Amino acid sequence: MSLTTRAAVVESGGAPFTLADVELDEPGPREAVVRMVATGLCHTDLGVASGGLPFPLPGVLGHEGAGVVEAVGAAVTGVTPGDHVVLSFTSCGECRNCDGGHPAYCATWLPLNLIGGRRADGSSTISRNGQPLGGHFFGQSSFAERALVDERSLVRVDADVPLESIAPLGCGVQTGVGAVWNVLKPATGSTIVVLGAGAVGLSAVMAAALTPATTIVAVDRYAERLLLAGELGATHTVNAAERDLGEALAGITAGQGADGVVETTGNVGVLRQGVDALAARGTLVVVGAPPFGTEVALDVNGLLGGKRVVGLTLGDAETRSFIPSLVRLVKDGRLPLHRLISTYPFADIDRAVRDMGAGKAIKPVLTF
Repeated sequence: MSLTTRAAVVESGGAPFTLADVELDEPGPREAVVRMVATGLCHTDLGVASGGLPFPLPGVLGHEGAGVVEAVGAAVTGVTPGDHVVLSFTSCGECRNCDGGHPAYCATWLPLNLIGGRRADGSSTISRNGQPLGGHFFGQSSFAERALVDERSLVRVDADVPLESIAPLGCGVQTGVGAVWNVLKPATGSTIVVLGAGAVGLSAVMAAALTPATTIVAVDRYAERLLLAGELGATHTVNAAERDLGEALAGITAGQGADGVVETTGNVGVLRQGVDALAARGTLVVVGAPPFGTEVALDVNGLLGGKRVVGLTLGDAETRSFIPSLVRLVKDGRLPLHRLISTYPFADIDRAVRDMGAGKAIKPVLTF
């Protein structure tokens, strides 16, 4: 039997979010119904809503959900009704990368999470007036009061931690943290540069502050975000609207360059500057995602000093071990995620979108 719930629907590319009643399909064997408590708003949601990615619209987005399990399919074993869960991406669980502990690089990641809008078998999870809608976004489509969620998107978490305080862990935070911990892995005395002080970049700054890196540089064009970056662990900040980035980084690193760079802006000009600022054998992690097909020109000879440019999806994290560890850090006050969060009632989703676009909110979290 289907379940009627209230959801934020995007009718077409560039249209606003509108609240409407939709029907959730009956849970499959490896799915669960989750009553949403909170869900983060991410730039990926806005990119899809704008029509910039080939997701089927009308549809229901949302991929940083947190809530309470209400019902589970017959084959679900990892959670039970009443469990508190953070929702993250889904994966097949069977391909080489899933088996190897890298589900963010699942062979079917794109259709299962970002552009398919359906289950792997092609069936729809959400409909309206008998017509299928785009859904199954990151295995969850959490811009709704209730969500039909893939078992592999579910991560059981400590019920003592308020869900609105940890909803962003499912995407943006684990991406920034994973860029530092899972890819750069700073050695003692390392220099880490974070390009962009949004939610992902500031998560990377907080993660770097929990490593042996001794120089942590945050770069942005907004002074208030750089001030926050300093409070969260950055040892240096650079306002790229006021200073030449290359000269500033050369001065901070005494001409040696950065051991690690996290690029979160999606601006290829900034990416190129980040690569140029690397030290010999340094690594730049590409996190920011420009439109499909975007290319960047690099100085090939400049790479021959052992520089590496590495793409990253969702922190290259194995969510069922990674996210609970982040929850513990939030609970203990060592990952002050609350400094990034602004909460909005679900009905005010369009105000949250506007505030995010205007730079007034770093990480909007919708509450139900």
